[in-house]
Parts: sequence; structure tokens; C-alpha cells
Amino acid sequence: QVQLVESGGEAVQTGDSLRLSCAASGRTFSTYAMAWFRQAPGKEREFVAAINWSGDIVDYRNSVRGRFTISRDNAKNTVYLQMNSLKPEDTAVYYCAAKSSIISIRAAREYEYWGQGTQVTVSS
Repeated sequence: QVQLVESGGEAVQTGDSLRLSCAASGRTFSTYAMAWFRQAPGKEREFVAAINWSGDIVDYRNSVRGRFTISRDNAKNTVYLQMNSLKPEDTAVYYCAAKSSIISIRAAREYEYWGQGTQVTVSS
């Protein structure tokens, strides 16, 4: 079992930066691929970024590539999402997720564990 708790979301202005954190419980955190998804009001949950167990494979949706950076610290059981140059369209609830395989890393349905989410609001 893996429990995930996100933090770091807040209301910011366009162009600001935020760092989200996802703290995981469980001894097997270092074996899981981790990802961030987001869901805006009235929209489906969408993939944002993912990282494999060792941190040497990362993937991003096109709209955040170059602005967001996913990373992980297996010693701290934590995955991060550094978000720079934030835009109003980044406004959403951000969820952390974990899965045991690197396959289909963009597919939300493949993830076994989810956090409760943290709200990010970007105003213009």
C-alpha cells in the first residue's frame, strides 16, 4: 500500500512559480513510477508529468514542457513538481499518483494510488 499526500498549492499570479510536493508512505515508494495529473472545473483529469522509479526517465505534456520539472527524492519518499511561468490555464487541482509499472505512464486509469489533490489557482 502507498498513501500519497500533496502540498504546496496556492493562489498565485501569472508568471509566478510554485513547487508542489507529494509525500508517500510505504517502504516500496522507490519502486513506483510517479506522476502528476490535474483537473480543472468541468474538465477531465489530464496527465501533467511523470517520472520513473530511478528518476532518469521523465515525461511531460506538451503545454508544460520547459516550464514544469518533475523530480523525486527516494530517500525522503517525496516527488516534486516545480512549476515556473505559471499561466491561468494551469489552474486546477493537482493530483499525485503512483503505479508499479512504467508502461502507459500517461494513462490515469493505470495508476494504482492517488492523493487527495492540492489546488493551484493562477490569476491574470
